[in-house]
Order: sequence, then structure tokens, then C-alpha cells
Amino acid sequence: MLIDSYQPVVWERQRVARFLVVGASGTALDFVLLMLLKALGLATLPANTLSFSAGIVNNFLLNRWWTYADARAKPVGVQFGQFALVSLIGLLLNNGMVLLLDAPIANLLNDVAWSYVLAKLLATAVVIVWNFAANRYWTFNDVTRVKE
Repeated sequence: MLIDSYQPVVWERQRVARFLVVGASGTALDFVLLMLLKALGLATLPANTLSFSAGIVNNFLLNRWWTYADARAKPVGVQFGQFALVSLIGLLLNNGMVLLLDAPIANLLNDVAWSYVLAKLLATAVVIVWNFAANRYWTFNDVTRVKE
């Protein structure tokens, strides 16, 4: 009995670990693309929106394929719609925080040109928590509870 009650905890830890790996790949893509778009002269808000959107597509595909491979009761279109809505809210949080924090961080650090990167790091930390909770308990809530 102890093993049976322990198994869901282990399985959920694996999900969290996979979610973090997928999130790290999406975040890396997001940051690299953001810096590339900024280097090409795009303003921060459109560059952040495009880079964040690329991360969303990456994360949905990898989460559906790997993290939540056993969440197949919902059609892929429904899951993508839910994932996109969660991500849109995350994007609004991300953009809002980047815009709010960029100037104060630049002022704090004597007008460094890369203050948006630090603002993005702080915003990303908040959005990771939002994305995991919302996607785990809404988008992918049809997962198999225990691997037999």
C-alpha cells in the first residue's frame, strides 16, 4: 500500500521535471530570439511578443508530446486553445512586468543598455509559476494519475 500511495508523487515529480526542461528550452528560445530581434532594431514590446510566442509553440508541442503524453482525452485543438489562453495571460504578465521593470532597473544600474534582460528574467520567474499551475490543473488535467 505504501508503494501505491508513493507512486503518484514520484510520477508527478517526473512531470514537474519534464515541464521545467521543456520550459527551459522555450525560455532559451525566447531569450535568444528576443536578443536577436533587439539587435536587429525591433522595439522591446514587439520583440518580446514575438520571442515569447515562439516559446509558446515550442512548449506546447514538447509538453503534449513528452510531459503530458498520457493526456489524450481532450482533442489537440482544445488543449492548444487552453494552452494558448494560459500563455496569452502569461504574455500579458510578461510584457507588463518587462515594461514596468525595464526603466527602473536601467536607472538603478546607471542606464545599462541590457536592463530589459534583467526585467525579462524577473518576469519569466513569475510566468513559469503561472504557466505550470494553470496548464497542469486546466490544460492537461486529463492525465493518467498513476503509471501502471
